[in-house]
Amino acid sequence: MAVDKSTVAHIAKLARIRVPEARREALAGELNSILGWVEQLGELDTKGIAPMTSVVEVRLAKRADAVSDGGCRDKVVANAPESEHGFFAVPKVIE
Repeated sequence: MAVDKSTVAHIAKLARIRVPEARREALAGELNSILGWVEQLGELDTKGIAPMTSVVEVRLAKRADAVSDGGCRDKVVANAPESEHGFFAVPKVIE
């Protein structure tokens, strides 16, 4: 897929960024170069290669999945401007 000045203008409109007319030709060249690199990656044979999330094999530490209230309600409610019965008190917004 080749990117031209009109495609750059369309992409800029979709991304809601301003790209001056003088810069569009250079940006089209840069985008074409990037797409060329992506096409080269598509030519690689990746059969038998497992997806990875890191270069180094690392196992994440897991914790028990336990439901709790956090045990710090009083500390959280202490930050509120107003509270009632252990809950945040907010002004009524519906009549």
